[in-house]
Amino acid sequence: MTTLLLFGSFILLLIISVPIAISLGLASVITILVLNPISLESFTQTTIQGLNSFPLMAVPLFAFAGDIMARGGISKRLLDLVSVFFDRFTGGLGVVAIVTSLFFAAISGTGSATVAAIGTIMIPAMVAKNYNKPFAGALVATAGTVGTLIPPSITMIIYAVAAGVSVTGMFSAGIGPGILVGIALSIYTIYYARKHKYTGERKEYSFKSFLLLFFNAIPALLLPVIILGGIYGGVFTPTEAAAVGCVYGIIISVFVYKEVKISELPFIGYNACLLSAGVLIIIGVSTGFGHILTITQVPTTIANFILSITSNVILVLLLINLLLLVVGTFMETNAAIIILVPVLLPVVIELGVDPIHFGLIMILNLAIGFITPPLGANLFMASQVSRIKFDLLARAIGPWVVVMVIVLLLVTFIPEISMTIPNWLK
Repeated sequence: MTTLLLFGSFILLLIISVPIAISLGLASVITILVLNPISLESFTQTTIQGLNSFPLMAVPLFAFAGDIMARGGISKRLLDLVSVFFDRFTGGLGVVAIVTSLFFAAISGTGSATVAAIGTIMIPAMVAKNYNKPFAGALVATAGTVGTLIPPSITMIIYAVAAGVSVTGMFSAGIGPGILVGIALSIYTIYYARKHKYTGERKEYSFKSFLLLFFNAIPALLLPVIILGGIYGGVFTPTEAAAVGCVYGIIISVFVYKEVKISELPFIGYNACLLSAGVLIIIGVSTGFGHILTITQVPTTIANFILSITSNVILVLLLINLLLLVVGTFMETNAAIIILVPVLLPVVIELGVDPIHFGLIMILNLAIGFITPPLGANLFMASQVSRIKFDLLARAIGPWVVVMVIVLLLVTFIPEISMTIPNWLK
């Protein structure tokens, strides 16, 4: 009865377009008032404790670092450098967009920021070279999904807090799947480009011009090295790394590239707070929501139900993937993680799946939700920056979703893709 009332009221509130955080809170309060599984005081305390986490401090800091680097001319310098290597090949412009997205994802930590920074430049450039406009928009939207996979990823921090695993472990596990996504998207891009005869631009670069492009991009390339090198080298924690990234971002964007004014910093900080506030409110309320689930033993009940159907790890992971793909199409990623981790993690641990490996499975599933309507956050962002109608992008995204699902299956059933680097670091 508790489960039915809790999830029933939550889903009903979502249907009538109540924001997720408010839906979670109202569903929890309704359940408490009707069935009294816990006290309102306990729910309030748990909600506040959910925010009292040192790793969560990294969320607004990485949001600030990503925003200031996006405004500071980083994307253009990365694109110029990557173009030297890939622009001359068939489909080269598309590959440039994908490879640059990998680099920029290691700076921004979010998918939407990656789409905005890369799409603003690359979609018009591809269209100018006769690329199909919806194809170009769908390409950049899909490439932006690596923002949740390549460290430092805000989504990974949320999962690490929810699952009680190492943030550093999650960061290192995301490198393999992130690179695999980049390779898979590049292969499809080259196939599509050859089919439609999108030739590359055989521009010659002198050694001097290459060195100039390389030195211009060095400050941008150093940021992931400093952040990830410091984390994996034990110099600082992921939260401290986020603070280092903010300071470095200010130095590069204001004093080196000089594309951000000091007077803009308060506005960038304000934007980072706005972005983070919604996420943190969802996390806090979701913690209280999850406390009700735990007290009423809903995760245990669901785990026993799934395992009573089958104990075959392959079938269970396929069922979970299907569930997460559906959830990702209509639920905000961070809320989905906070709500579903307590439910699904006990199931996979019972079957011997490493929680860090499962984290990558979950995040990759929900990342596909960024490019699938009706949520499709990356599609909306690509539509805005390119002025392509959303319905055209939605029709063009099909093949890209298939490519992402293939990568998802590889990551799900070949744990070494995710776990090789974490195991090596141990």
